[in-house]
Amino acid sequence: MSRSAGRHFLQIPGPSAVPDRILRAIAGQVIDHRGPSFADVGTRALEGMKTIFKTEAGRVFIYPASGTGAWEAALVNTMSEGDRVLMYETGHFATLWMKMARRLGLRPEFIEGDWRGGADADRIADALRAHTERTIKAVCVVHNETSTGSVSPKAEVRAAIDAAGHPALLMVDTISGLASIDFRFDEWGVDVAVSGSQKGLMLPPGISFNAVSDKAMAASRGAGLRRSYWDWADMAGPNDSGYFPYTPATNMLYGLNEAIAMLHEEGLENVFARHQRHGAATRAAVRAWGLEVLCRRQGQESGVLTAVVVPEGHSADAFRATALEHYDISLGNGLGKVSDRVFRIGHLGDFNDLMLIGTLSGVEMALGLAGVPHAKGGFDAALEVLGQPLRQPTAAE
Repeated sequence: MSRSAGRHFLQIPGPSAVPDRILRAIAGQVIDHRGPSFADVGTRALEGMKTIFKTEAGRVFIYPASGTGAWEAALVNTMSEGDRVLMYETGHFATLWMKMARRLGLRPEFIEGDWRGGADADRIADALRAHTERTIKAVCVVHNETSTGSVSPKAEVRAAIDAAGHPALLMVDTISGLASIDFRFDEWGVDVAVSGSQKGLMLPPGISFNAVSDKAMAASRGAGLRRSYWDWADMAGPNDSGYFPYTPATNMLYGLNEAIAMLHEEGLENVFARHQRHGAATRAAVRAWGLEVLCRRQGQESGVLTAVVVPEGHSADAFRATALEHYDISLGNGLGKVSDRVFRIGHLGDFNDLMLIGTLSGVEMALGLAGVPHAKGGFDAALEVLGQPLRQPTAAE
């Protein structure tokens, strides 16, 4: 096999590159997950994740699973067969969650979206008011839709549920949003949040999370869907003392504790500001190239990734192949309805200004080599944004 000099640019919207500091933590020796020394590892992970979700009242469950598993855990712990759930089509991953709900025996009502922005809180409120019998048990919304690069306004969705006077649980998929975009479990009245390790948490894939409110825990006691591996009740007892009901992903928990420490060392608000800044710089570059950002609702653009629409008659996948072959950069592919029509630039995780400039330079060079019509100057447009002063930590941080 031939060798390419230099580092590979992994600019997909997750898994994100894993910092050396976390890799070293994961490389620690396995210990007895029933022994006395493990309690500290488990407790630090469970309590530390509460600070990332921003919850004091709720509790967190950690699964050796992908985010898809945590999706399932959210539904099977709170629902019974035939229950109605209201879901919003923000993109590919919202669609997959809806399909899972249907396969589990639930009755999802899917509000049709155009894949160009986040969930519309007014349409959610209208749908809830239309069900005067109040049979909808949960509202399920994706926080950061990884397929489109759009963010749903979670506080507005919570306000819409409250304005409709509806008792439905609010469930949020924040798999790609957590630890990248501001998320406030308690303040926003979220009942179940779903997340995974491989995005803003800077870990390899392999563990996922449910953050759970008291209301959701109460709902789980009367829920009728069968569950075993995902059962919150089985997790809760052992978790209270830092243990798990089955073998946990021990070394991933070492890495998780290191990741939590790194996020707090930088300061969560600084992490969020960094992602927003990189999103703004990337969108400036895309528009300078004369290309279109898929998310077109101002204020709902993601700091995690930017989905770019290629001109009619051109293949996004062919462009991505050119970028990989000639510049050793991996870009995200279009999913579902936008397959081969968009490519996605990830700018999340352990990522800084110079890495972004390298990424955008690679994209611009690849556009030219692939024959995708574009203007020059994306690099310079991004520099204009990045030239703005960085946010400095406050005294409180």
